[in-house]
Amino acid sequence: MGKKRERHQNPEPFLSDDTTNKSTVSKKRTKPAKKHQQEQKLLSAGMSSKILKEALLQQKEIQEETDAQNPNNIVFKDEPVIQALDDDDVDNFDGFADNQSQFGGYEDEINEDEEKLLEAFFSKDARPQRTLADIIVQKIKEKAQEPAGSFAGVEPLPKLDDSIIEIYKSVGEIFKKYTSGKLPLAFKSIPAKQHWEELLYLTEPDKWSPNAVYQATRILASNMSSRKVERFYKFVLLPRIRLDIKKNKKLHFALYQALKKAVYKPAAFNRGILLPLCESRTCNLREAVIIGSVLQKVSIPPLHSSVALMKLADMEYGGTTSYFIKLLVEKKYSLPYRTIDAMVAHFMRFCEESRDMPVIWHQSLLAFMQRYKHELTTEQKDDINYLVKKQRHKMVTPEILRELNHSRNRGEKEDDLMSISSPISVINKTIYEDRFDFPEVPMEED
Repeated sequence: MGKKRERHQNPEPFLSDDTTNKSTVSKKRTKPAKKHQQEQKLLSAGMSSKILKEALLQQKEIQEETDAQNPNNIVFKDEPVIQALDDDDVDNFDGFADNQSQFGGYEDEINEDEEKLLEAFFSKDARPQRTLADIIVQKIKEKAQEPAGSFAGVEPLPKLDDSIIEIYKSVGEIFKKYTSGKLPLAFKSIPAKQHWEELLYLTEPDKWSPNAVYQATRILASNMSSRKVERFYKFVLLPRIRLDIKKNKKLHFALYQALKKAVYKPAAFNRGILLPLCESRTCNLREAVIIGSVLQKVSIPPLHSSVALMKLADMEYGGTTSYFIKLLVEKKYSLPYRTIDAMVAHFMRFCEESRDMPVIWHQSLLAFMQRYKHELTTEQKDDINYLVKKQRHKMVTPEILRELNHSRNRGEKEDDLMSISSPISVINKTIYEDRFDFPEVPMEED
């Protein structure tokens, strides 16, 4: 009896050497292996039938959910399947936490005196910003004014079925209250549509929740071309961000995350958000600091940064254009000479400016000199010397002159000694050695 008890309590002698080695090596397994796993046998017929029944039940539930979202059984034909929309992180989005901090780090950087000085460069007759609804209404009016069969280059609006209109209006109702979870399948198919703007207009984007704006930005930025998503940035995302900042004095965290996702298409971000914001000449300092923080945190390809600097330098100066120029310059990219020449021409336009330039303008000039002082020609340095005599700041201008005077010209090679900020004195005195003054060397006795 005693031997049987010992065998029952200690089953290890009944295991093979391979199984004992596996059990000692795998520390993560907490439960012993099942009988069919040890013997490496197939599942029984009863177990297989249970698994198949469970799989059929799950498939039936998925089909019922799909039918509930598409009650009229509308099938979209001849449209490509979008693989990027099947990501688990998009479907299983849990939303942002209520206690998650919103971006609010701009309060200390905003100076009231500086903001009043920037208002002198704002446009007095600025037009209200256009939205997607304005574009659709304009298309309808232009189509009504044209004779039959002639649209003068205006793309005619599609004739949508009433069922499709109802589907996308129901999507808009969902997006008004959306916080987390799966997105409607009808919205996921928008990037593949030819008339995606009209379908997007039916969902009423100006009434979306912040989380819905974030998810829409992720889907459209990942599955649409740069030209198409640029229009979404310009007519949907940018007006919504400016409205939220104006209403709440800060930006909702989900909208801030949507801005960061928008940089996924840098060319569309520049043409749809950055440049229209500066061209409006109504961008205040608060908006510039919030949107500019995205440029600081997210990496942008040097080519797109160079193009953005050229566009900002050529456009009419606005109140906060210098702030975005300063942010892009401080990324310290290697810029082509064409962009550097455009930047110098931009600053030289203010030689005869009668108004006092804001501090941010002087800071942007200082940042440009600190980074690209060795890429300037002799003539450009003379022009900047003349510029700082006309536009002076008691604290910033001396720093600009110091950077300008301690720099080499374009094309010159760097001198090793002159490149040192505090040159070390070189000792040129010849060292003499007395050949008779040797230390005594102990000799071995014979």
